[in-house]
Amino acid sequence: MGFYIKDADETARMRQSGALVARTLDYIRDRVVPGVTLKQLADACQEFIVRHDAKPAFLGYRGFPGAICTSVNEEVVHGIPSARKVQEGDLVKLDIGVLRDGMYADGARTFVVGRIPQAWQKLVSATEHALALGIEQARAGNRLAAVSCAIQRYVETQGFSVVRELSGHGVGIELHEEPAIPNFGKPGTGPKLVKGMTLAIEPMVNMGGFEVDTDRNGWTVIARDGLPSAHFEHTILVQDGPAEILTK
Repeated sequence: MGFYIKDADETARMRQSGALVARTLDYIRDRVVPGVTLKQLADACQEFIVRHDAKPAFLGYRGFPGAICTSVNEEVVHGIPSARKVQEGDLVKLDIGVLRDGMYADGARTFVVGRIPQAWQKLVSATEHALALGIEQARAGNRLAAVSCAIQRYVETQGFSVVRELSGHGVGIELHEEPAIPNFGKPGTGPKLVKGMTLAIEPMVNMGGFEVDTDRNGWTVIARDGLPSAHFEHTILVQDGPAEILTK
């Protein structure tokens, strides 16, 4: 199994790509309001990314038709931007990839629109915290499963489930690189993490069961039981100590 270990120049360029992912998510945050369409959100993100001398990484990737992924409520990931309007009480997940100066970065957040049930807020908070716990384990010398198990253990103690058919991934020179990073696993397994690896860690957490289906559009992944799902993602740089979060 081959991994791309990034050199100093590639890492520096990835910091710029990651910073733009974070800035785009910050930029769009206040625009995720009732009445806006998912297509309008995607168009705004695309304009912002292009204005900063970069490209939306997802547009056209394996035929994907949107500049970003827009998934709502029971939609887990890979939602296609559409004329659907955001409503009060929605969970809107925006997943954004950027290609800048030849290097990719990838990040996602779940945005809460207005007031939501307490259980939904717990889901969102647990998913974001699970990401932080996974990142804590992403350091040189640890096995990859240390990341996966940290996410799974915490999520399941909160009464939720991690999606098993999808995973995080390496990122940088390509949008998707080795290794795949499941959000569940067996302790002590997987390859050892090496300084210079760049990873997109992304818990996808369902309120109910972990089972998912793919919509007839061929892209949107949906929780089979129709209950809500949350998603957070950071691109990180593996180091000897704590990882550097490139999309923070």
